[in-house]
Amino acid sequence: MIPIQGLDHIVLRVVDPEAMLRFYCDVLGCTLDRQRDDLGLIQLRAGSALIDLVPVTGKLGLQGGAAPGKEGRNLDHFCLWVEPFNEEEIRRTLDAAGVAAGPTETRYGARGDGPSIYLQDPEGNTLELKGQAAPADA
Repeated sequence: MIPIQGLDHIVLRVVDPEAMLRFYCDVLGCTLDRQRDDLGLIQLRAGSALIDLVPVTGKLGLQGGAAPGKEGRNLDHFCLWVEPFNEEEIRRTLDAAGVAAGPTETRYGARGDGPSIYLQDPEGNTLELKGQAAPADA
């Protein structure tokens, strides 16, 4: 058995790196961890994980084929664990940035059932913001 502990990183091939940086850093609060212009790689810190942005015109991005768009995506969605999950504050932040978000629903994830909101980044990648369910005795 392989002892997996959680998400280490996800790599998104991107068309507009600047728009993606603004979204992930300014809206969601990620920070720039490292940038490798020689490879075409931007690494953003998302808690204990990384979100890697690979411009489709860079050295790494050119290896991936067609750019993501309406005809095809890089993935179905990825999920970021949010703690504490304050729905009012999350929605205020998204609204202020002009980001549309779906309803808050209870969904199952790595930490069990909990509140979750789906939204899309500027290039149409779907992401889920998920919190942990409150303890039964809360």
